[in-house]
Amino acid sequence: MRKVILSGMVLLLTAAACAAQETPTEREAARDVVKQINELAQTLGVQPMVAKLTAPNKQRDEVIARVKQLMDTELMAMSDWITRHPEIGFEETQAVEKLTAYLKAHEFEVSIGVGELKTAFVAKYKKGTPGPNLGVIVEYDALRGTKGAFHGDQHSGQGPVGLAAAIAIAEFLTRTGTPGTVTVYGCPAEEMMPPESKQVMMEAGVFQGADVIVRSHATMNTSRSAAGFGTCCLNIDGIKYTFYGAPAHQMTAWNGRNALTAVIKFFNNIDAVRSNMRPETRIQGVITEGGAAPNVVPDKTVADFYIRYPDAVYLAQVTAWVNDAARAAALATGTKVKIDHYGRDRDGISLASLEELSFAYMKLFGATGVVPEHSKPKGFEETGSVSSQIPGVGVSAKSSNFSNHTYGMEADALLEVGHQGFLIDAQTMAAILFDFATHAELRDAVKKEFTRIQALFGEYQRALEKAYPKPEVAEPK
Repeated sequence: MRKVILSGMVLLLTAAACAAQETPTEREAARDVVKQINELAQTLGVQPMVAKLTAPNKQRDEVIARVKQLMDTELMAMSDWITRHPEIGFEETQAVEKLTAYLKAHEFEVSIGVGELKTAFVAKYKKGTPGPNLGVIVEYDALRGTKGAFHGDQHSGQGPVGLAAAIAIAEFLTRTGTPGTVTVYGCPAEEMMPPESKQVMMEAGVFQGADVIVRSHATMNTSRSAAGFGTCCLNIDGIKYTFYGAPAHQMTAWNGRNALTAVIKFFNNIDAVRSNMRPETRIQGVITEGGAAPNVVPDKTVADFYIRYPDAVYLAQVTAWVNDAARAAALATGTKVKIDHYGRDRDGISLASLEELSFAYMKLFGATGVVPEHSKPKGFEETGSVSSQIPGVGVSAKSSNFSNHTYGMEADALLEVGHQGFLIDAQTMAAILFDFATHAELRDAVKKEFTRIQALFGEYQRALEKAYPKPEVAEPK
């Protein structure tokens, strides 16, 4: 039996090593860093600790039962209501009203408009005591779609899920006299980055003081991340390119300069060099302003781009290349271009201690669609900004048979598959917070792992800088 257990541990650690970091270049260039990250989980005894924490526990089971009661009686209905009444980012007034009213009714003090974002809020448990500050992120914005707003990412469920976990664990702290408190962070406009709301809130100090943060997100399978650096959706530069020309009648277009021609040239320039970029590169753009009338030469056009790559080092090269493509388009068409770097998303940190605990609980609570292999490393929230500074985990039990950003996922939020996933997410989040509040062993492991991985990030970046040399183009003679 011992040989079987040890073999399983080796396989698990090997699988994690294969998943560590997203691209072959990252894994090879930072081989020593990746090795240290993977050895860290073994040194900390993550698997034995997870087995110990997930064993039967009467107090934890009472918290989980309270989560189910809250979801079954009121919060699942709230999730359904928000699903049927979608609001895009920074317009989520009805969702925020429902979520904050419920928190106020359960002994939380609410501040709305934090970080100068009108639909962001912080709710602090009134009866909290000195001890671990347990953080819960909730989201509630809908996607922007051609048919209007829709909850194709099931953010409608994330608010009620977070509330169930927060309230159940807060009540436990008071009932048992366990030191600690709970803070709920209402984060709007997750789909409208960058700059994403959590980045703004982080810079405003909203998350300061949190010892751990949990959140949930919709998914079509049950999984956990490998430990390391990364994001769910790559490192991103958000850039707007505004081209300025001169108006004229289209019948005498030579009297003007066409900004629409410039922006089309810009897109063509990017397409011309895609084959010279690393295959993991993603350059995604739309023309948000293309002119006012067919008979007038457009004198202003705007293109909005997300430029993505798995790490920030090569992303900087890609972004510089795209900016040059814009300048070249302007030069070729006799126009001018303004380049506005309006936001960015960067790597977060995922921890084996919390990822493995989350995965074990999701399976324990009956999650379906379980993927045994680790996924790529990613922070517990999509910008990486918070998860690079505060330890935490994103819980992802299967809640849909459809992929993210689809009408099928929205429909599943109202069906059994969605409801089951939301309940398991809430139970898992509450169980993790329970363990963090009651077991110094977990708190110590999380702190040690997070501090060590944070310290390795600079070494990781320096290794990547050596892996992405720019080809030298000789000066013409």
